[in-house]
Amino acid sequence: MKSSIVICVYTEERWEDIRAAVRSVENQRRRPYEIILVVDHNTDLHLRLKQEYPDLIVVENTHEKGLSGGKNTGAATASGDIVAYLDDDAVAEPGWLEALEEGFQNPAIVGVGGLTRPLWATGHRPRWFPHEFDWTVGCAYRGMPTVRAPIRNVMGGNAAFRREVVGAVGGFPTGIGRSVQGRGSRPLGCEETEFCIRLSQSRPGVVLLFEPDAVIGHKVSAQRAGFAYFRSRCYAEGLSKALVASSVGTGDGLSSERAYVMKALPLGVLRGVGEALRGDLPGLGRASAIVIGLAWTAWGYAVGTARLKLGRS
Repeated sequence: MKSSIVICVYTEERWEDIRAAVRSVENQRRRPYEIILVVDHNTDLHLRLKQEYPDLIVVENTHEKGLSGGKNTGAATASGDIVAYLDDDAVAEPGWLEALEEGFQNPAIVGVGGLTRPLWATGHRPRWFPHEFDWTVGCAYRGMPTVRAPIRNVMGGNAAFRREVVGAVGGFPTGIGRSVQGRGSRPLGCEETEFCIRLSQSRPGVVLLFEPDAVIGHKVSAQRAGFAYFRSRCYAEGLSKALVASSVGTGDGLSSERAYVMKALPLGVLRGVGEALRGDLPGLGRASAIVIGLAWTAWGYAVGTARLKLGRS
């Protein structure tokens, strides 16, 4: 089995992060077939990376600007059997690729997602930050499976797919997610969610697998560890979920979210209150953050749904 690893990059401000990501891929126990760096409409960064990594495949995003376009370019460039995606501000543990590849032993499995852990720039998790909302910083969250199990969708920064299925179902959607990356853009997401649901709908019987042994660390900046980003990310997730539901239907588009809202979040609130009563006062902050995060996500979904209805009227 040959694996092509794709890292989508867009800014020189992440130069050291990019180098760390590449280094972690080069140090895998199971060597990748090829490493592809896709540069998102940044000529200077493209030239610099070609000079820095003459032995890697460095290409420009040939699709619409944004993460989805970069992923589609990477899949089109790849020649391996498997296309694995790693965030440009993440580092993969040495057994990451091996664990992803092992997940494809069953022919029915078309995609495998791994475990993403936060690497806090501050050195520690903010005491108010609930584990249930680690998805706001691109990491695995409480409510996900903890063992190998089928899932509805993988997390895009730590995932692999059979190469032929990416193009066969039309690739990642450019109308969802970070279509314009950078500091001034709204932190949208869900392009991998829509893609995975569309993949399963178009090919009944296929399986997407969560593999906890495929571990990466995802860097969380001090800015993203703040409450303002937390709130804006929740709102943006609601907007994105409205687009997903419009694309693939509310049944499949919100199936995992219903279980998460009905079970994981109430348990999280009770856990936080209980921890506060036992002397861990920041537990009240975590319980409050869960309620606020849910409210802002729901508001974003309502706004997004209303906008779509108005656009169709």
